[in-house]
Amino acid sequence: MSIGEVLGQLRVDFPDVTISKLRFLEAEGLVEPQRTAAGYRKYSWDDVARLRFVLTAQRDQYLPLRVIREQLVEWDATGAAPGRSRPTLVAVGPGGEVPGREADEPVESSEVRLGRSDLLARSGLDESTLAELERLGVVVCDPPGWYDGDALIIAGAVAGLAAYGLEPRHLRGYRTAADREVGLFAQLVAPLVRQSDPAARARAAETARELVALSQQLHAALVRVGLRSTLGR
Repeated sequence: MSIGEVLGQLRVDFPDVTISKLRFLEAEGLVEPQRTAAGYRKYSWDDVARLRFVLTAQRDQYLPLRVIREQLVEWDATGAAPGRSRPTLVAVGPGGEVPGREADEPVESSEVRLGRSDLLARSGLDESTLAELERLGVVVCDPPGWYDGDALIIAGAVAGLAAYGLEPRHLRGYRTAADREVGLFAQLVAPLVRQSDPAARARAAETARELVALSQQLHAALVRVGLRSTLGR
């Protein structure tokens, strides 16, 4: 199969996968498609099974690529392999889009552009609360007055917390903790970003996504543990 055909296979279950993602996983050595004499990638069903395993482990278990790679190496050494299945093939356009599913396609949060009124309407916040969140640096507006997808996520979460009586002033700790994590993770990602190799920059973006996912896992688990005594468990 060509890389476009593989994309059609995987997008049935992983609608956010892209050709760039498949090339990144190849660069990381997680899959090694054969090449034609002209240099085009040709994937086997085993390659698709490996990709499906990698994407599932990332999405459902938040496993870092290092751990996934170790599992694949062990399977290669023992002769075992991820399950092989042939899901329904879905046609994809030249840009990797799935016709008829554009509305379901996830969009990078940084690419979303919302005006102030749209942000208020979609998040459920009122004007005074949004102004206070901006003053605290919890929500940031991009010039000339646009808000991205992460601003919408933050605003929606704050609106949900407000329903339980939490106010913007209670969220200063979230901003402080996030800034500390940014500083820590930036030290890990910056060396890759400084490299001119496009593959290194792709690894930097993927590393950042993994760090964020692991951080979310850790934070949620710590909060659950901390609440057990209150819940009497």
